[in-house]
Amino acid sequence: MAAASDASVRKAFSLLVLPGDGIGVEITQEALRIVEWFERHFPFDFTLRHGLAGGASIDVCGAPLTDDVFAMAEKADAILFGAVGGPKWDHLPRAERPEMGILRLRKGLDLYANLRPAAGFPELAVASSLRPEVLSRVDMIFVRESSAGVYFGEPRGNHRREDGSRYAVDTQAYTEEEIARACRAAFTLARERTKRVCSVDKANVMETGALWRAVATEIARDFPDIELVHMYADNCAMQLLRRPEQFDVIVTDNLFGDILSDEAAALSGSLGLLPSATLGAQTENGLYRGLYEPIHGSAPDIAGKGIANPIASILSFAMCLRFSLGAPMAGDLLERAVRRALANGARTPDIAAAGDRVVSCSQMSDAILESLDALASRA
Repeated sequence: MAAASDASVRKAFSLLVLPGDGIGVEITQEALRIVEWFERHFPFDFTLRHGLAGGASIDVCGAPLTDDVFAMAEKADAILFGAVGGPKWDHLPRAERPEMGILRLRKGLDLYANLRPAAGFPELAVASSLRPEVLSRVDMIFVRESSAGVYFGEPRGNHRREDGSRYAVDTQAYTEEEIARACRAAFTLARERTKRVCSVDKANVMETGALWRAVATEIARDFPDIELVHMYADNCAMQLLRRPEQFDVIVTDNLFGDILSDEAAALSGSLGLLPSATLGAQTENGLYRGLYEPIHGSAPDIAGKGIANPIASILSFAMCLRFSLGAPMAGDLLERAVRRALANGARTPDIAAAGDRVVSCSQMSDAILESLDALASRA
């Protein structure tokens, strides 16, 4: 899934900024400082538009995503998303909750491939549950189908029987093409890595799992250079902890991808470290419209305290540089700057150990910006 290469000619891009709720506001603010740095140092002209999403939109507009904001998203080259949700809105009917805003964006914009990288940070070995020698071999990426499956299936709902007892229904449904395009994205991505794909399902007990496995096998025939293995989701959950180095590209459905990629995040030491990109089809110019967000939630318990880790949001912009802005070298530069800041000892509370230099959310961004300046001066 390579995007176009960096170029010296200035290019104009439209970015829609949706901070959302909780720490989403803080981390997005820090990510925008990084966006400004790249506009100064690279041939980008960014037009930033700002909107409300999630609980913030419910409070002001009565809906988790308004038609006006969705229209802005349709016109944007990329969306920088923070996080949504919190106990303040838990009493609302499910269809009206903050999370429905991001689901509408994924479905309405047909953003079907959610890419979630999980790599070990040797600088943070103490924060991981893995032994350092195992952590150093963690380098995988999930391709999670993100616009279908159980989160979107119908019928769904909570009901009561005649005797008053309650029951609930969620429907897991997939079409052949919905599976096929996620698998194609995974195989294409694998060609840029180690040419290995693990397709994860529950083909032994689920009809959708059986179809998933059959379609993945069929798509693999179009990619004879890629090694495909199949694995049940429960076994994958165990193998991620037991022998994570066996994985490179993992492709799976919406539900399993949600759960397993969060487990993989723990291998790195904190949900605050890992970004994501949700992409649609490649456009004529070789780029992708994408929604970029950290995989963590809104963390209302620490919101407003200035201690949230902005790295996942900043690395999400690195993915934006690569896939939606056609600047893979700029994305690599930003990733190196993050690692340099960590190597120099910057630690937000979620990744700090005893004796570490603990920094605030904005101070972590300061350290990354200093690293960018240092790396750029050597180029």
